Amino acid sequence: MKTTELKTALLEGKFDERLAYIYGTEAVAAQKARYAAAVDRFAALYGTDRDAALYSVAGRSELSGNHTDHNHGCVIAASIDLDIIAVAAPNTENIIRVKSEGFKEDVVDLNTFTAPRATPEGHSDELIAGMAAGFCKEGYAVGGFDAYTTSNVLKGSGISSSAAFEDMIGNILSHIYNDGKVDNVEIAKLAQYAENVFFGKPCGLMDQVACAVGGIVAIDFADPKAPIIEKMDFDITAAGYNLCIVNTGGNHADLTDDYASVPREMKAVAAALGKTVLRELNEEDVIAAIPTLRESLGDRAIPRALHFFAENRRVAAQKAALQNGDINGFFDGVLASGRSSFCYLQNVYTCKNLTEQGLSLALCLADNILGGKQAAWRVHGGGFAGTIQAFVPTSEVETFRAAMDAAFGEGRCMVLRIRPVGAVKI
Repeated sequence: MKTTELKTALLEGKFDERLAYIYGTEAVAAQKARYAAAVDRFAALYGTDRDAALYSVAGRSELSGNHTDHNHGCVIAASIDLDIIAVAAPNTENIIRVKSEGFKEDVVDLNTFTAPRATPEGHSDELIAGMAAGFCKEGYAVGGFDAYTTSNVLKGSGISSSAAFEDMIGNILSHIYNDGKVDNVEIAKLAQYAENVFFGKPCGLMDQVACAVGGIVAIDFADPKAPIIEKMDFDITAAGYNLCIVNTGGNHADLTDDYASVPREMKAVAAALGKTVLRELNEEDVIAAIPTLRESLGDRAIPRALHFFAENRRVAAQKAALQNGDINGFFDGVLASGRSSFCYLQNVYTCKNLTEQGLSLALCLADNILGGKQAAWRVHGGGFAGTIQAFVPTSEVETFRAAMDAAFGEGRCMVLRIRPVGAVKI
Protein backbone atom coordinates (compact mmCIF):
# COMPACT_ATOMS: atom_id res chain seq x y z
CA MET A 1 0.00 0.00 0.00
CA LYS A 2 1.40 3.41 -0.94
CA THR A 3 2.33 5.63 1.98
CA THR A 4 -0.47 8.12 1.32
CA GLU A 5 -3.01 5.31 0.97
CA LEU A 6 -1.78 3.77 4.22
CA LYS A 7 -2.51 6.93 6.19
CA THR A 8 -5.93 7.29 4.59
CA ALA A 9 -6.81 3.70 5.45
CA LEU A 10 -5.73 4.31 9.04
CA LEU A 11 -7.80 7.44 9.47
CA GLU A 12 -10.84 5.89 7.75
CA GLY A 13 -10.87 3.13 10.36
CA LYS A 14 -9.82 0.19 8.20
CA PHE A 15 -7.37 -0.95 10.89
CA ASP A 16 -9.67 -0.21 13.87
CA GLU A 17 -10.61 -3.83 14.56
CA ARG A 18 -6.99 -4.92 14.49
CA LEU A 19 -5.90 -2.06 16.73
CA ALA A 20 -8.71 -2.78 19.21
CA TYR A 21 -7.62 -6.42 19.48
CA ILE A 22 -4.01 -5.44 20.15
CA TYR A 23 -4.43 -2.35 22.34
CA GLY A 24 -8.02 -2.43 23.64
CA THR A 25 -11.02 -0.52 22.31
CA GLU A 26 -10.41 2.52 24.48
CA ALA A 27 -6.94 3.01 22.97
CA VAL A 28 -7.86 2.89 19.26
CA ALA A 29 -8.10 6.65 18.70
CA ALA A 30 -4.73 7.34 20.32
CA GLN A 31 -3.06 4.51 18.42
CA LYS A 32 -4.50 5.66 15.08
CA ALA A 33 -3.02 9.09 15.69
CA ARG A 34 0.30 7.54 16.71
CA TYR A 35 0.54 5.34 13.61
CA ALA A 36 -0.57 8.19 11.32
CA ALA A 37 2.17 10.43 12.72
CA ALA A 38 4.69 7.65 12.11
CA VAL A 39 3.51 7.34 8.48
CA ASP A 40 3.98 11.09 8.02
CA ARG A 41 7.50 10.90 9.41
CA PHE A 42 8.36 7.91 7.21
CA ALA A 43 7.05 9.74 4.14
CA ALA A 44 9.12 12.82 4.96
CA LEU A 45 12.25 10.69 5.29
CA TYR A 46 11.83 8.05 2.60
CA GLY A 47 9.11 9.19 0.18
CA THR A 48 5.34 9.25 -0.26
CA ASP A 49 5.21 6.72 -3.08
CA ARG A 50 6.70 3.76 -1.20
CA ASP A 51 4.88 0.44 -0.76
CA ALA A 52 4.86 0.48 3.03
CA ALA A 53 3.29 -1.50 5.85
CA LEU A 54 2.79 -1.10 9.61
CA TYR A 55 4.39 -3.29 12.26
CA SER A 56 4.30 -3.62 16.04
CA VAL A 57 6.37 -5.51 18.61
CA ALA A 58 5.39 -5.57 22.28
CA GLY A 59 7.48 -4.71 25.26
CA ARG A 60 7.54 -7.37 27.93
CA SER A 61 7.17 -7.83 31.64
CA GLU A 62 8.85 -10.72 33.41
CA LEU A 63 6.27 -12.07 35.84
CA SER A 64 8.39 -14.81 37.38
CA GLY A 65 11.90 -16.19 37.00
CA ASN A 66 14.47 -13.45 37.56
CA HIS A 67 17.78 -14.16 35.81
CA THR A 68 17.13 -17.83 35.10
CA ASP A 69 16.84 -18.05 31.31
CA HIS A 70 20.55 -17.68 30.56
CA ASN A 71 21.22 -20.83 32.62
CA HIS A 72 18.44 -22.77 30.87
CA GLY A 73 15.88 -22.11 33.62
CA CYS A 74 12.16 -21.37 33.66
CA VAL A 75 10.24 -18.10 33.47
CA ILE A 76 6.76 -16.66 33.20
CA ALA A 77 6.55 -13.49 31.12
CA ALA A 78 3.94 -11.35 29.39
CA SER A 79 3.72 -8.94 26.49
CA ILE A 80 2.43 -5.49 27.42
CA ASP A 81 0.71 -2.64 25.64
CA LEU A 82 3.84 -0.52 25.45
CA ASP A 83 5.44 -1.29 22.11
CA ILE A 84 7.70 -0.29 19.27
CA ILE A 85 5.91 0.45 16.01
CA ALA A 86 7.39 0.77 12.55
CA VAL A 87 6.51 1.92 9.07
CA ALA A 88 8.70 0.02 6.64
CA ALA A 89 9.13 -0.47 2.90
CA PRO A 90 11.54 -2.62 0.87
CA ASN A 91 14.34 -1.10 -1.21
CA THR A 92 16.52 -2.55 -3.93
CA GLU A 93 19.88 -1.41 -2.53
CA ASN A 94 20.55 -4.28 -0.10
CA ILE A 95 20.86 -1.63 2.60
CA ILE A 96 18.78 -1.44 5.77
CA ARG A 97 18.05 2.07 6.99
CA VAL A 98 16.27 2.51 10.30
CA LYS A 99 15.46 5.92 11.72
CA SER A 100 14.22 5.57 15.27
CA GLU A 101 12.60 8.59 16.86
CA GLY A 102 15.15 10.47 18.95
CA PHE A 103 18.14 8.58 17.56
CA LYS A 104 20.53 8.87 14.64
CA GLU A 105 19.60 6.87 11.55
CA ASP A 106 21.24 3.44 11.36
CA VAL A 107 22.52 2.46 7.92
CA VAL A 108 23.63 -1.15 7.48
CA ASP A 109 25.07 -2.36 4.18
CA LEU A 110 24.19 -6.04 3.95
CA ASN A 111 27.00 -6.59 1.45
CA THR A 112 29.72 -5.62 3.92
CA PHE A 113 28.41 -5.86 7.50
CA THR A 114 28.11 -9.63 7.53
CA ALA A 115 30.24 -10.53 10.56
CA PRO A 116 30.58 -9.05 14.04
CA ARG A 117 33.13 -6.33 14.68
CA ALA A 118 36.36 -7.50 16.28
CA THR A 119 35.28 -5.59 19.39
CA PRO A 120 31.51 -5.07 19.67
CA GLU A 121 30.62 -1.43 20.23
CA GLY A 122 27.12 -1.84 21.66
CA HIS A 123 25.48 0.15 18.85
CA SER A 124 22.04 -0.53 17.36
CA ASP A 125 23.49 -1.06 13.88
CA GLU A 126 25.07 -4.22 15.28
CA LEU A 127 21.64 -5.53 16.23
CA ILE A 128 20.37 -4.89 12.70
CA ALA A 129 23.39 -6.53 11.09
CA GLY A 130 23.15 -9.44 13.54
CA MET A 131 19.49 -10.07 12.69
CA ALA A 132 20.25 -10.06 8.97
CA ALA A 133 23.24 -12.37 9.48
CA GLY A 134 21.11 -14.67 11.61
CA PHE A 135 18.43 -14.86 8.92
CA CYS A 136 21.11 -15.73 6.34
CA LYS A 137 22.65 -18.32 8.67
CA GLU A 138 19.31 -20.11 8.96
CA GLY A 139 18.60 -19.98 5.22
CA TYR A 140 15.99 -17.22 5.23
CA ALA A 141 15.81 -14.47 2.63
CA VAL A 142 17.10 -11.01 3.47
CA GLY A 143 17.16 -7.68 1.67
CA GLY A 144 17.16 -3.96 2.13
CA PHE A 145 14.40 -1.87 3.60
CA ASP A 146 13.79 1.61 4.97
CA ALA A 147 11.95 2.00 8.26
CA TYR A 148 10.88 4.66 10.71
CA THR A 149 10.23 3.48 14.26
CA THR A 150 8.88 5.07 17.38
CA SER A 151 8.63 3.43 20.75
CA ASN A 152 7.08 3.91 24.18
CA VAL A 153 9.14 0.95 25.43
CA LEU A 154 11.50 3.22 27.30
CA LYS A 155 15.21 2.48 26.98
CA GLY A 156 16.62 1.25 30.27
CA SER A 157 13.15 0.72 31.74
CA GLY A 158 13.36 -3.03 32.19
CA ILE A 159 10.66 -3.77 29.63
CA SER A 160 13.12 -4.80 26.96
CA SER A 161 13.55 -2.02 24.44
CA SER A 162 16.54 -3.80 22.85
CA ALA A 163 14.70 -7.13 22.52
CA ALA A 164 11.67 -5.39 21.01
CA PHE A 165 13.95 -3.60 18.52
CA GLU A 166 15.70 -6.83 17.52
CA ASP A 167 12.37 -8.62 17.14
CA MET A 168 11.10 -5.72 15.04
CA ILE A 169 13.96 -6.10 12.55
CA GLY A 170 13.15 -9.81 12.33
CA ASN A 171 9.42 -9.08 12.05
CA ILE A 172 10.02 -6.77 9.09
CA LEU A 173 12.44 -9.17 7.37
CA SER A 174 9.98 -12.01 7.85
CA HIS A 175 7.08 -10.17 6.23
CA ILE A 176 8.91 -8.34 3.45
CA TYR A 177 11.20 -11.14 2.30
CA ASN A 178 9.75 -14.39 3.71
CA ASP A 179 5.96 -13.92 3.36
CA GLY A 180 5.65 -13.68 7.15
CA LYS A 181 6.56 -17.34 7.53
CA VAL A 182 9.44 -16.99 10.00
CA ASP A 183 7.94 -18.15 13.29
CA ASN A 184 8.05 -15.63 16.14
CA VAL A 185 9.97 -18.08 18.32
CA GLU A 186 12.57 -18.37 15.57
CA ILE A 187 12.73 -14.57 15.33
CA ALA A 188 13.36 -14.48 19.08
CA LYS A 189 16.22 -16.98 18.79
CA LEU A 190 17.83 -14.95 16.01
CA ALA A 191 17.42 -11.81 18.14
CA GLN A 192 19.36 -13.48 20.94
CA TYR A 193 22.05 -14.42 18.40
CA ALA A 194 22.26 -10.79 17.25
CA GLU A 195 22.58 -9.49 20.80
CA ASN A 196 25.08 -12.14 21.92
CA VAL A 197 27.33 -12.29 18.86
CA PHE A 198 27.10 -8.87 17.18
CA PHE A 199 26.12 -6.56 20.07
CA GLY A 200 28.32 -8.28 22.65
CA LYS A 201 25.76 -8.68 25.45
CA PRO A 202 25.42 -12.24 26.85
CA CYS A 203 21.65 -12.10 27.36
CA GLY A 204 19.29 -15.04 27.68
CA LEU A 205 16.28 -15.68 25.45
CA MET A 206 13.37 -14.73 27.71
CA ASP A 207 13.08 -11.07 26.66
CA GLN A 208 13.06 -11.83 22.96
CA VAL A 209 10.49 -14.64 23.31
CA ALA A 210 8.13 -12.63 25.51
CA CYS A 211 8.23 -9.62 23.17
CA ALA A 212 7.70 -11.77 20.07
CA VAL A 213 5.17 -14.41 21.17
CA GLY A 214 2.62 -12.36 23.14
CA GLY A 215 0.17 -12.92 26.01
CA ILE A 216 1.26 -14.59 29.25
CA VAL A 217 3.69 -17.39 28.51
CA ALA A 218 5.49 -19.94 30.64
CA ILE A 219 8.84 -20.81 29.08
CA ASP A 220 11.17 -23.68 29.95
CA PHE A 221 14.65 -23.17 28.51
CA ALA A 222 16.05 -26.62 29.39
CA ASP A 223 16.80 -26.91 25.67
CA PRO A 224 17.27 -23.29 24.51
CA LYS A 225 17.20 -24.41 20.87
CA ALA A 226 13.69 -25.73 21.42
CA PRO A 227 12.20 -23.91 24.44
CA ILE A 228 8.89 -25.23 25.70
CA ILE A 229 6.44 -22.33 25.47
CA GLU A 230 3.01 -22.58 27.05
CA LYS A 231 0.37 -19.86 26.78
CA MET A 232 -1.35 -19.12 30.08
CA ASP A 233 -5.06 -18.35 30.10
CA PHE A 234 -5.27 -15.90 33.00
CA ASP A 235 -6.61 -12.34 33.01
CA ILE A 236 -4.99 -10.29 35.77
CA THR A 237 -7.26 -7.31 35.11
CA ALA A 238 -10.40 -9.43 35.40
CA ALA A 239 -9.08 -10.75 38.73
CA GLY A 240 -9.20 -7.17 40.07
CA TYR A 241 -5.55 -6.14 39.73
CA ASN A 242 -3.43 -3.90 37.55
CA LEU A 243 0.13 -4.57 36.55
CA CYS A 244 2.10 -1.42 37.37
CA ILE A 245 5.67 -0.74 36.29
CA VAL A 246 7.48 2.07 38.10
CA ASN A 247 10.35 3.66 36.21
CA THR A 248 12.67 5.09 38.84
CA GLY A 249 14.71 7.00 36.27
CA GLY A 250 17.84 4.89 36.45
CA ASN A 251 19.37 3.95 33.12
CA HIS A 252 20.68 0.53 32.09
CA ALA A 253 23.07 1.92 29.49
CA ASP A 254 26.25 1.73 31.59
CA LEU A 255 25.41 -1.47 33.41
CA THR A 256 26.35 -4.14 30.87
CA ASP A 257 29.11 -5.43 33.16
CA ASP A 258 26.66 -5.77 36.05
CA TYR A 259 24.25 -7.78 33.94
CA ALA A 260 27.01 -9.89 32.46
CA SER A 261 28.32 -10.73 35.92
CA VAL A 262 25.14 -12.65 36.79
CA PRO A 263 25.25 -15.30 34.03
CA ARG A 264 29.03 -15.32 34.18
CA GLU A 265 29.12 -16.16 37.90
CA MET A 266 26.30 -18.69 37.64
CA LYS A 267 28.08 -20.43 34.77
CA ALA A 268 31.36 -20.30 36.66
CA VAL A 269 29.71 -22.32 39.44
CA ALA A 270 28.47 -24.81 36.88
CA ALA A 271 31.91 -25.03 35.24
CA ALA A 272 33.60 -25.64 38.59
CA LEU A 273 31.38 -28.71 38.93
CA GLY A 274 31.97 -29.94 35.40
CA LYS A 275 28.84 -28.58 33.74
CA THR A 276 28.02 -25.76 31.34
CA VAL A 277 24.94 -24.23 33.01
CA LEU A 278 23.24 -24.57 36.39
CA ARG A 279 20.24 -26.42 34.93
CA GLU A 280 22.56 -29.41 34.50
CA LEU A 281 23.18 -29.52 38.27
CA ASN A 282 21.19 -30.12 41.43
CA GLU A 283 21.06 -27.60 44.26
CA GLU A 284 22.60 -30.24 46.55
CA ASP A 285 25.66 -30.42 44.28
CA VAL A 286 26.32 -26.72 44.80
CA ILE A 287 25.74 -26.80 48.54
CA ALA A 288 28.11 -29.73 48.97
CA ALA A 289 30.81 -27.89 47.03
CA ILE A 290 30.55 -24.56 48.89
CA PRO A 291 33.98 -24.74 50.60
CA THR A 292 35.74 -25.36 47.29
CA LEU A 293 33.60 -22.81 45.42
CA ARG A 294 34.31 -20.08 47.99
CA GLU A 295 38.01 -20.62 47.54
CA SER A 296 37.95 -20.56 43.74
CA LEU A 297 35.12 -18.11 42.96
CA GLY A 298 34.53 -16.05 46.07
CA ASP A 299 31.20 -15.80 47.88
CA ARG A 300 28.79 -13.88 45.62
CA ALA A 301 28.53 -16.51 42.90
CA ILE A 302 27.18 -19.08 45.36
CA PRO A 303 23.99 -17.30 46.55
CA ARG A 304 23.39 -16.28 42.95
CA ALA A 305 23.49 -19.95 41.98
CA LEU A 306 21.21 -20.93 44.87
CA HIS A 307 18.78 -18.19 43.79
CA PHE A 308 18.56 -19.93 40.40
CA PHE A 309 17.38 -23.23 41.88
CA ALA A 310 14.88 -21.61 44.22
CA GLU A 311 13.56 -19.37 41.45
CA ASN A 312 12.92 -22.36 39.19
CA ARG A 313 10.83 -23.93 41.95
CA ARG A 314 8.91 -20.68 42.36
CA VAL A 315 8.15 -20.52 38.65
CA ALA A 316 6.63 -24.01 38.77
CA ALA A 317 4.51 -23.09 41.79
CA GLN A 318 3.38 -19.79 40.25
CA LYS A 319 2.53 -21.45 36.96
CA ALA A 320 0.34 -23.93 38.83
CA ALA A 321 -1.24 -21.07 40.79
CA LEU A 322 -2.19 -19.21 37.61
CA GLN A 323 -3.56 -22.38 36.05
CA ASN A 324 -5.72 -22.91 39.16
CA GLY A 325 -6.83 -19.29 39.40
CA ASP A 326 -5.00 -18.90 42.73
CA ILE A 327 -3.93 -15.25 42.61
CA ASN A 328 -2.71 -15.26 46.22
CA GLY A 329 -0.45 -18.23 45.56
CA PHE A 330 0.95 -16.39 42.57
CA PHE A 331 1.54 -13.28 44.69
CA ASP A 332 3.36 -15.32 47.32
CA GLY A 333 5.84 -16.30 44.63
CA VAL A 334 6.24 -12.71 43.42
CA LEU A 335 7.15 -11.51 46.91
CA ALA A 336 9.51 -14.43 47.53
CA SER A 337 11.19 -13.84 44.18
CA GLY A 338 11.70 -10.19 45.03
CA ARG A 339 13.31 -11.02 48.37
CA SER A 340 15.61 -13.55 46.74
CA SER A 341 16.64 -11.12 43.99
CA PHE A 342 17.46 -8.45 46.56
CA CYS A 343 19.30 -10.67 49.04
CA TYR A 344 20.90 -13.43 47.00
CA LEU A 345 20.92 -12.51 43.32
CA GLN A 346 21.90 -8.96 44.36
CA ASN A 347 20.61 -7.06 41.32
CA VAL A 348 18.65 -4.23 42.92
CA TYR A 349 21.48 -1.68 42.74
CA THR A 350 24.96 -1.48 41.32
CA CYS A 351 28.05 -1.44 43.49
CA LYS A 352 29.47 1.16 41.10
CA ASN A 353 27.19 3.83 42.56
CA LEU A 354 25.92 2.98 46.02
CA THR A 355 24.13 6.31 46.51
CA GLU A 356 21.80 5.67 43.57
CA GLN A 357 19.25 3.13 44.78
CA GLY A 358 16.02 4.05 43.06
CA LEU A 359 14.84 0.45 42.98
CA SER A 360 15.42 0.01 46.72
CA LEU A 361 13.43 3.19 47.37
CA ALA A 362 10.58 2.15 45.07
CA LEU A 363 10.35 -1.29 46.71
CA CYS A 364 10.32 0.34 50.12
CA LEU A 365 7.47 2.65 49.07
CA ALA A 366 5.52 -0.27 47.56
CA ASP A 367 5.85 -2.13 50.85
CA ASN A 368 4.67 0.96 52.71
CA ILE A 369 1.61 1.41 50.45
CA LEU A 370 0.63 -2.20 49.78
CA GLY A 371 1.97 -4.08 52.81
CA GLY A 372 -0.80 -6.03 54.51
CA LYS A 373 -2.99 -6.00 51.38
CA GLN A 374 -3.43 -8.73 48.79
CA ALA A 375 -0.78 -7.42 46.43
CA ALA A 376 2.81 -8.09 45.38
CA TRP A 377 5.94 -6.25 44.21
CA ARG A 378 9.49 -7.05 43.12
CA VAL A 379 12.46 -5.89 41.10
CA HIS A 380 11.62 -5.95 37.42
CA GLY A 381 13.73 -7.26 34.56
CA GLY A 382 17.51 -7.33 34.68
CA GLY A 383 17.63 -5.00 37.66
CA PHE A 384 20.47 -2.80 38.94
CA ALA A 385 18.54 0.28 37.79
CA GLY A 386 15.30 1.05 36.02
CA THR A 387 12.02 -0.39 37.21
CA ILE A 388 10.03 -2.33 39.76
CA GLN A 389 6.86 -4.28 39.14
CA ALA A 390 3.74 -4.28 41.30
CA PHE A 391 0.42 -6.07 41.14
CA VAL A 392 -1.93 -3.49 42.62
CA PRO A 393 -5.62 -3.91 43.54
CA THR A 394 -7.69 -1.77 41.19
CA SER A 395 -9.05 0.18 44.15
CA GLU A 396 -5.48 1.13 45.18
CA VAL A 397 -4.07 2.04 41.75
CA GLU A 398 -4.53 5.81 41.97
CA THR A 399 -3.06 5.96 45.48
CA PHE A 400 -0.12 3.86 44.33
CA ARG A 401 0.39 5.87 41.15
CA ALA A 402 0.24 9.20 42.98
CA ALA A 403 2.83 8.14 45.56
CA MET A 404 5.24 6.77 42.97
CA ASP A 405 4.86 9.78 40.68
CA ALA A 406 5.44 12.11 43.63
CA ALA A 407 8.70 10.31 44.42
CA PHE A 408 10.07 9.70 40.93
CA GLY A 409 8.31 12.19 38.65
CA GLU A 410 5.05 12.61 36.81
CA GLY A 411 4.20 9.62 34.64
CA ARG A 412 6.80 7.30 36.19
CA CYS A 413 4.15 4.80 37.27
CA MET A 414 2.77 3.03 34.22
CA VAL A 415 -0.52 1.14 34.54
CA LEU A 416 -0.36 -1.55 31.89
CA ARG A 417 -2.48 -4.01 29.96
CA ILE A 418 -1.20 -7.45 28.95
CA ARG A 419 -1.75 -7.66 25.21
CA PRO A 420 -2.60 -10.88 23.34
CA VAL A 421 0.02 -10.71 20.56
CA GLY A 422 3.73 -9.96 20.34
CA ALA A 423 5.41 -9.30 16.98
CA VAL A 424 2.83 -8.56 14.29
CA LYS A 425 2.19 -6.88 10.97
CA ILE A 426 -0.78 -4.58 11.42
